[in-house]
Amino acid sequence: MARRPIALVTAVVLLVEAPAIVGLNALMARFVEIQSMSLDGLDPDHMVTGTWALGVASGLALALCGLVALLAGLRDRRPGRFGRGLLIGCAVVHALLGAVAVGLIGWGAFAFLMTVVGLVVLTLVAYGKEPGAAEEAGGPEGNGAPERAGGPGAAGAATA
Repeated sequence: MARRPIALVTAVVLLVEAPAIVGLNALMARFVEIQSMSLDGLDPDHMVTGTWALGVASGLALALCGLVALLAGLRDRRPGRFGRGLLIGCAVVHALLGAVAVGLIGWGAFAFLMTVVGLVVLTLVAYGKEPGAAEEAGGPEGNGAPERAGGPGAAGAATA
């Protein structure tokens, strides 16, 4: 399966998107500063600081998600529990932003965000269960349920 290239492409896209998000928030902060904008009487300087903080935090989160995907691709192993949680959160945020972006920005932004969602989800699915995890989980089916005496139809099997 081509899971290593998928993870590496996902990592590249997320690592390129991270500074782009910081730059976009920097541009918005500059507009707020120049226009001296405020929301319901809030200090414009606080609005600028908040915009910068959101941009830096979003950029760091995207870079961290990109590093998780990069490590998964380089090691050719699935990410750990924390890494999978980060990637799931990244996919959810991109899906929500895509739903908002289609109305505010247009179909091009929606297509880009849905492509990122697809790459992240494909990375997660490609690195699903580890090989050999089915045998360790309990049975040949790997469902984790212990096998009962008498087979699957013996729900009320009598004990000695």
